[in-house]
Amino acid sequence: MTTTTLVGQASAPADFEQQTYSKVFWRLVPFLMLCYVIAYLDRVNVGFAKLQMAQDLGFSETVFGLGAGIFFLGYFLFEVPSNLLMSKVGARLWIARIMVTWGLLSAAFVFVQTPTQFYVLRFLLGLAEAGFYPGVILYLTLWYPAHRRARIVAVFMSAIPVAGIFGNPLSGWIMDSMHSAASLHGWQWMFLIEALPALLIGVAVLVYLDNNIAQAKWLSADEKKLLQSEIDKDQAHGAKGPHSVAEVFKDGRIWWMAAIYFAFVMGQYALTFWLPSLVKATGVQGNLNVGLLSAIPFLCAIVAMNLFGRSADQRRERRWHLIIPAAMGAVGFTVAASFAHNTTVSLVFLSLAAAGVLTCAPLFWSLPTAFLSGTAAAAGIAAINSVGNLAGFASPYLIGYLKDSTGSTAIGMYVLAGALVVGAVLVWLTPRELVNR
Repeated sequence: MTTTTLVGQASAPADFEQQTYSKVFWRLVPFLMLCYVIAYLDRVNVGFAKLQMAQDLGFSETVFGLGAGIFFLGYFLFEVPSNLLMSKVGARLWIARIMVTWGLLSAAFVFVQTPTQFYVLRFLLGLAEAGFYPGVILYLTLWYPAHRRARIVAVFMSAIPVAGIFGNPLSGWIMDSMHSAASLHGWQWMFLIEALPALLIGVAVLVYLDNNIAQAKWLSADEKKLLQSEIDKDQAHGAKGPHSVAEVFKDGRIWWMAAIYFAFVMGQYALTFWLPSLVKATGVQGNLNVGLLSAIPFLCAIVAMNLFGRSADQRRERRWHLIIPAAMGAVGFTVAASFAHNTTVSLVFLSLAAAGVLTCAPLFWSLPTAFLSGTAAAAGIAAINSVGNLAGFASPYLIGYLKDSTGSTAIGMYVLAGALVVGAVLVWLTPRELVNR
């Protein structure tokens, strides 16, 4: 047998595996990204609405911060039940339900007139959307083994900066160009128009998504066999984690992961909710201009997220690929806060902060999914995400309260930098053998 023949036989399985995973990627990931772009835009466009809404309705910084953050109380309460329900009824039906419900509630913000109405709708929006993000993370574990997930989750979570890149200028344009049309304010038009895609894509989910590998008619029998064997081997390797819902809540590692995620989410949502206000505070005029400049940090984040995700999978190293972005975020927030009235310096370091904090989010999930599998994964991922996302309540409210109290966002941004440092330290203290797969 010639050397050429041996090489050909060795490379054929590898080529088939690569082609199969490429097929799965193009079928699932772009569509899930589109869903998350819409989800994230409907979750954080309230930050852009604030530029008009706060003045029109007389909302203080504290009222806005509380309303922005109260979303995550509803999110917290329903996230674990939502993920467990998804594991029972399947991703296709449950993700469709989530998207249609949040689309209707997002459109209802057109009718907000009082702080109480604002709080109630934000809370209900959190209830409606709970389970989407952890549900997708769980869904991806049904298709990809642990050593492939960091890059895939990083690509999926590129939806966050994509939502900022396109959503911020779009929101600014809608608010400026449609203000007073049909007797509605610009922010009302923004909520209405940006809610429609959630309804349309929610219906499309029912047609497009498959619950698992076995149901995917677009895969051949050999492709299904390959994918399922990889998942089976991965779950056998992950047997060191909890195996039931009860064990999940008794496992100290779950709460350790939740603490790390809480620290990172503090930075993430402070950035996404307050970035338009931070950019405007440097002296930028016009909502469209604010939107265009606010897109720059998100462009930087897309590059960083995917470079770090690819590197983490190639090296099968997780901890330092989280510690370095967390440090970038801390430095970015600190310097941006110190030069709050200099547009150029602020944008450069807000871009560094965005690259750091938004990279932390997808790479974080390679830690807990390395030791979670089966039913425990559904409960564990949701528990970590729900507790961690309470930071989404804390950070916008903290920034708003401190700004009302001090007249500046600087102190709040220094606190966020400190939270990122704490998160980095907790990652460093995580045993390497637990998470490097």
